[in-house]
Amino acid sequence: MISIYHNPRCKKSREGLTILEDSGQDFETLKYLDDTPSPEDLKIIIKKMGIKPIELVRKQEQIWKEKFKSKDLSDSEIIEALHDFPKLIERPIVINGEKAIIGRPPEDIKGIL
Repeated sequence: MISIYHNPRCKKSREGLTILEDSGQDFETLKYLDDTPSPEDLKIIIKKMGIKPIELVRKQEQIWKEKFKSKDLSDSEIIEALHDFPKLIERPIVINGEKAIIGRPPEDIKGIL
């Protein structure tokens, strides 16, 4: 099953959702701001993406600048920050089986379908 971690207020996330809807494939929409992924789920997503946790962080968010930017954080601490402040998670995230991507630009989602 394809999943999209979605924020309805985000234009790129809405564009990603439209790509999935237009694909005709079954998928589930996870509103990650309402139902935050656990640290373990975040580790799995990061592993499927083949990235470092810092690459999943929205570094321009005010909360990142105020609380974390000047700190030398471990991967585990970054994952905890993403869990505690889900607004920091890049979006949209699309997962299809053992692959996952950040849909930026949204057209990248087509490559995982």
